[in-house]
Amino acid sequence: MKILVTGANGYLGQGIVKAILDHGHSVIAADFKTQNVDDRAKKVECNLFDEESPYELFDEPDALLHLAWRDGFVHNSNAHVDDLPKHYNFIKKMVESGVKKIAVMGSMHEIGFFEGSINENTPCNPMSLYGIAKNALRSITQLLASQHSIPFQWLRGYYIVGNSQFGCSIFSKITAAEKEGKTEFPFTMGQNQWDFVDYEEFCKQVAAAVSQSEINGIINICSGHPEKLADRVERFIKENNYSIKLKYGAFPDRPYDSKAVWGNDEKIQKILLQSK
Repeated sequence: MKILVTGANGYLGQGIVKAILDHGHSVIAADFKTQNVDDRAKKVECNLFDEESPYELFDEPDALLHLAWRDGFVHNSNAHVDDLPKHYNFIKKMVESGVKKIAVMGSMHEIGFFEGSINENTPCNPMSLYGIAKNALRSITQLLASQHSIPFQWLRGYYIVGNSQFGCSIFSKITAAEKEGKTEFPFTMGQNQWDFVDYEEFCKQVAAAVSQSEINGIINICSGHPEKLADRVERFIKENNYSIKLKYGAFPDRPYDSKAVWGNDEKIQKILLQSK
């Protein structure tokens, strides 16, 4: 299968492109810059939203995996709402031109404040511009896919653990602080329980989901169980032999962060079992 991956040069895109290539598919990797993308992929540097005929530009791919997104960690950035029509128009062009499958990266922030296990039927009440925009794009994309009778996958991501210093997650920020020689990292009390999934496992799950079309709809990319934020961060520091210490209570919890929330992993586990 020939898969177009947008946002391919981003933190997630780099690992996902590699995992898809390892599955034996060909990848067209699209981004503003592609210097960090696996060299096995065909690289196209462009602004997606400026292209009149993206399907032809990207060599008529079989499937689209849409990762591209601005300000993902700035939850109330205006970019989420400003860019929503651009995402819609790009996906609409791809669907109307003949792409045979659509997969888009989602987020558990679409759900809003919730406690317990999230499945594909859990109601969405997003409490940030990021969650609102992602949730709207999910509905739009699902409608487009239905109108054109093609498979639709919404890959709902949870909390990713990785030691790259260039990301915007708390783990990336701790890595950057460690490399800068800082001794303390300002932190909340860390009592929230969330679903954490290691970066390589996250990429593996996304690649496995996109590689098949039998299980579709909302697919949680997750570990399937909750863990206290403090416990996972302390373990992350230990796993990487960092010397930095957490300064507990420096920040309050965000009011829209759930106390305990995790993804139901039944669908992704079925996909992973089939992919072996």
